[in-house]
Amino acid sequence: MYAVVDIAGDQIRVEKGMKIRVPRLDIEEGSTVECDRILFYSDDKDVKVGTPHVEGINVKAEVLEHARDRKVVVFKMKRRKRYRKKTGHRQGYTVLEIKDISK
Repeated sequence: MYAVVDIAGDQIRVEKGMKIRVPRLDIEEGSTVECDRILFYSDDKDVKVGTPHVEGINVKAEVLEHARDRKVVVFKMKRRKRYRKKTGHRQGYTVLEIKDISK
């Protein structure tokens, strides 16, 4: 059994017990998140495709941690003009563990 879920603008294929990384959510660690924006659902007998969402199916996940990704270095330079600019960016993310996909 699996589902395709829209979480924070990302479409992610999830199964029970999976750990996924999504863009940072404003939810405390250890709390439960319930997502009802299901785009696709499939089990052994049934397949449901949403237009745009499948009704009656919920995905429950637990927030494990908030963290930041590795630094991405951005370097700009114009040759012969003495212009150099170096900046970096670290994107925040949230780790979720899928607890249940229920009908």
